[in-house]
Amino acid sequence: MSRRAVNPSRRLADNGSLPFSGALHQKPRTSPLLPIGLVVLGAFLLIAYSYGGLGGFGGARDVSRVGEDVSCTSEVIQAIPFLKKAYGDSMQKVLHVGPETCSVVSKLLKEEGIEAWGIEPYDLEDPDSSCKSLVRKGVVRVADIKFLLPYRPKSFSLVLVSDALDYLSPKYLNKTLPDLARVSSEGLVIFAGYPGQQRAKASELSKFGKPAKLRSSTWWIRYFVQTSLEENEAAAKKFEQAVNKRSYKPSCQVFHLSSSQ
Repeated sequence: MSRRAVNPSRRLADNGSLPFSGALHQKPRTSPLLPIGLVVLGAFLLIAYSYGGLGGFGGARDVSRVGEDVSCTSEVIQAIPFLKKAYGDSMQKVLHVGPETCSVVSKLLKEEGIEAWGIEPYDLEDPDSSCKSLVRKGVVRVADIKFLLPYRPKSFSLVLVSDALDYLSPKYLNKTLPDLARVSSEGLVIFAGYPGQQRAKASELSKFGKPAKLRSSTWWIRYFVQTSLEENEAAAKKFEQAVNKRSYKPSCQVFHLSSSQ
């Protein structure tokens, strides 16, 4: 599923120069631009290091993949082995929220010891027989996540979200995120797109309502802090370790949040 978004680009230029003048035998002096440049370079490397890992608030990388066609729901499927390493027994009852949730739920149900359910935020289009069966059984539901989810508090141990929050304005995020945390007892994992990635095609906007608003990791972290959602540091660290062992680089930002108490 391809979705179109504004493709920002960043450009760094350093064309500054400092003319010099003086006597023919003037003692050579170090350009004042040199220490300034070193400070700027050091600051840049520090920021890059801070966002160089994977997983939690300090690990979500803000990388611009301009023009790349990415589905974070597909990313969830690839990340299941690493999520199992990070959450262990906390993955006994999992709810996935996002488009194409049937594929995620089907994959999770094949994992030993995992029960799974799904919320499809948009209308199902040409679902296959397996997806229709999940819907008939009530395992997968079609529901607007801008409203209260049809589950009791702490109905699930873990909630996974992909390709859904990118289409919500802060007005609805203020309602939806706390509700997602409400139905989870152990944690909430959010897969969000990077700025510059392609998301919804113009022909699909009638389904999603609006183009995706792909936000930077800085924006998300600031939002989590403002809404009192805390990082699940233990899970984020385990996820990062599992990912690094396999040299796996997620194509989406991954945030690990603690459930509300």
